[in-house]
Amino acid sequence: MEFSTFLLLQLLAHFLADYFFQWSVMAEQKNRLGFKSGLLVWHILIVFALSWLLAFQLSFIYGAVIIAVLHFVIDGCKPYINRSKSIGRYAFFIDQAMHIIVLMIVSWGFAKYQGINSLWEFPIGNKELFLIIGYLICLKPANIFIREVFSATQIEVTSDNELPNAGKVIGVLERLLTLTFIVIDQYEAVGFLIAAKSILRYRDEETLKTEYVLIGTMLSFGIAVVLGIITNAI
Repeated sequence: MEFSTFLLLQLLAHFLADYFFQWSVMAEQKNRLGFKSGLLVWHILIVFALSWLLAFQLSFIYGAVIIAVLHFVIDGCKPYINRSKSIGRYAFFIDQAMHIIVLMIVSWGFAKYQGINSLWEFPIGNKELFLIIGYLICLKPANIFIREVFSATQIEVTSDNELPNAGKVIGVLERLLTLTFIVIDQYEAVGFLIAAKSILRYRDEETLKTEYVLIGTMLSFGIAVVLGIITNAI
């Protein structure tokens, strides 16, 4: 098994454990109570099991333990990050970045010093494996990511039916998407974005609804585009 395949399998284990095998009650209690949450232990056991099983080698048990223990520490500290006035609204992104950095470092260290000797040759190529991860991201993690973007950018309803910071976010998103489409020679998609913005953005009587929908749509579309580009590049 190649290191890239091994790393993708660990990413798959992370997304399964953090999004598909973690129900909303568990996530809410962990975020609120941290180390005091009884459900945190169950979550960590799931993290360990998936990390070890998807490594397809018994010797990775120590690596899975390290990932699980550090996952426990990060999740346990999350309530303190949530309460921070300066970085609290970015807690989700900090949490996910730390988890992914940990599993990347542990995977690299294991491959370098222990070596990857899987029990059998993994039958799926990297492109197909990443495509599976991409579809999983589109199913649930993307929804949570979009929600957290709204929260982090403080987009909320005001009395004058406006969305503060909405224009800024729309501008950033449209530039990123336009650049992406140009790089991959999809100029028709740029025209579609311009047409969609013209239709939705300037219906003043529905400013709140249209800007909210437009931001969410562009975020969702952008996630899918990026995942597609990475898949094609593998």
